Amino acid sequence: MKDYYQILGLQKGASKDEVKKAFRKLAAQYHPDKKTGNEEKYKEITEAYAVLGDDKKKAEYDTYGHAFNGGGGGGQAGGFGGFNWADFAGQQGFNGQGFEFDISDIFENFGFGGQARQNRGRDISIEINLSFKEAVFGSTRKVLVTKNSTCVECKGTGGKPEAGTTTCTTCNGQGKVRETRQSVMGSFTTVRECNVCMGRGQVPKERCGHCAGAGIKRAQEEIEIKVPAGIENGEVIRMTGRGEAITAGQPGDLYVKIHVETHGSIKRDGTTLFTTLPIKLTDALLGGDYKIETLDGVIELKVPAGVSHGELLRVKERGVPTERGRGDFMVRINIEMPKKMSRKAQKLVEELREEGI
Repeated sequence: MKDYYQILGLQKGASKDEVKKAFRKLAAQYHPDKKTGNEEKYKEITEAYAVLGDDKKKAEYDTYGHAFNGGGGGGQAGGFGGFNWADFAGQQGFNGQGFEFDISDIFENFGFGGQARQNRGRDISIEINLSFKEAVFGSTRKVLVTKNSTCVECKGTGGKPEAGTTTCTTCNGQGKVRETRQSVMGSFTTVRECNVCMGRGQVPKERCGHCAGAGIKRAQEEIEIKVPAGIENGEVIRMTGRGEAITAGQPGDLYVKIHVETHGSIKRDGTTLFTTLPIKLTDALLGGDYKIETLDGVIELKVPAGVSHGELLRVKERGVPTERGRGDFMVRINIEMPKKMSRKAQKLVEELREEGI
């Protein structure tokens, strides 16, 4: 006889909540549709939960131990989305007297879109444009978003704060509703969240007039977006909990896609900024001082004598900010050749050629 407690990783006499928690964890891990799935192991844990999750069968199992014969050996009946109902109910041990389970145990772990999966608000996506400088140094933007938000008057309860609450008559304050159904295997009872009190067990005595008792209201909300320094074009900022609100559930997320405008004279490659500096031929030969535009303002740059066309001059820590400092600002030299020369200039160049320059 199998040790059902050992299969679920529990000590003998574990509570019903401990059994349920262990089953959810192991079922999510070993379900055949998962990457970590193991069909045989999955059958074992569903068989164990079919016994230990039922008060009557658990009491018999705890009393008779290995002499207990109500768990069944697992069957071959097909399942819904990979879930074997025959295994879950105990094909040999199911005697038609009824079996109770929380339907969220199944849907929550196997991705069938049950209530546990739906108890979250919708995500929202927006796009914002940033200037090149804002993207490099970071920025703070405030945007107006129209969405379902938690009611500011009742704080999402749906009732007038001063009126208080009363016990939900639909679920008698339990937050869950049991429904008994008949199947070819007999009767079974499913447990679902009460859709009147949304699982709270309490309902407002008086509805909130601001949201008509819904706890949420569609309205414009001003949201502050903090754009980090160095963000790239096309990146997305995720703001947890700033999406659509939902009654008695977690709000969705807000996703902000960033579009960065180009700069007239500065380009970016990672944490390094680049610009091009046109200089005269004489300055390339003799050196010279130039003013260049950076994102920090105009600075003086000394061009060394004998600089080459296309050579890069480095200005330290004038690039993109990082956690360890700032990147560099690189200046690419573009030597402009004269299209026309005076006779005097031409004679001087000829003399230079004779000198071997």
